[in-house]
Amino acid sequence: MQRFKDKVVVVTGAAQGIGKACALRFASEGGKVMIADRAEEQALQVQQQIRDEGGIAEICMADLETSAGAKKVMQATMDAFGRIDVSVHNVGGTIWAKPFWEYPDDQIEKEINRSLWPTLWCCRAVIPYMMEQKFGAIVNVGSVATRGINRVPYSAAKGGVQAITTCMALELAEHGVRVNCVNPGGIDQGERAIPRHTGETTEVDKAGMQGVIEQTIRDTPMKRYGTPEEEAAAICFLAADEASYITGETINVAGGGIG
Repeated sequence: MQRFKDKVVVVTGAAQGIGKACALRFASEGGKVMIADRAEEQALQVQQQIRDEGGIAEICMADLETSAGAKKVMQATMDAFGRIDVSVHNVGGTIWAKPFWEYPDDQIEKEINRSLWPTLWCCRAVIPYMMEQKFGAIVNVGSVATRGINRVPYSAAKGGVQAITTCMALELAEHGVRVNCVNPGGIDQGERAIPRHTGETTEVDKAGMQGVIEQTIRDTPMKRYGTPEEEAAAICFLAADEASYITGETINVAGGGIG
């Protein structure tokens, strides 16, 4: 399939996991991909893989927890390709897992900063370009953790991502811009290139994460973790023209699980 031939696609958090799977798939289907991440070595590897397979990819290193970082990515994409047709906002992820009352204030703030602001800022940064061209597809990455345990701050951030998706879709429909969200379930992403935190992992943290794992398997009818490629398949569908009558939707890609 060449669903994204001649289209320009931004993928944030594209150096590993779901973002990497998306970048590779978009490129394999003809898209020109902007790889946005902070893990430079891994981003370069993804870029090289795309180029080795005959695709087109550029890299922008940025801190997407800031408005300036999000604007940098979108401007770099415009400078490189002249337009933005698809923007996938994937940055985020649980840093700690434990009962809400065990989180100190600074960890709560870091969870929100990590999993809400990158999507909010990237949406805000890409909208002017898509409105001007009267076309675009935004796909945000949420989480079924909004119905899970031991991740209240992260779940609050991802609940915000779902709300952003619905409200922006209503505002942007008349401008030809679609906005949707994919909620991954438990995903086997392997070892992270950059750990989400470098501090001590306490016994409370370990027990909290074990609780998350047990709940994920228990509440997933398919009784397994998913793969980044399975998430990428749904994300690419929502970004493609074949989904042209879909906007404001949040789709769980979680083996039947809802949290």
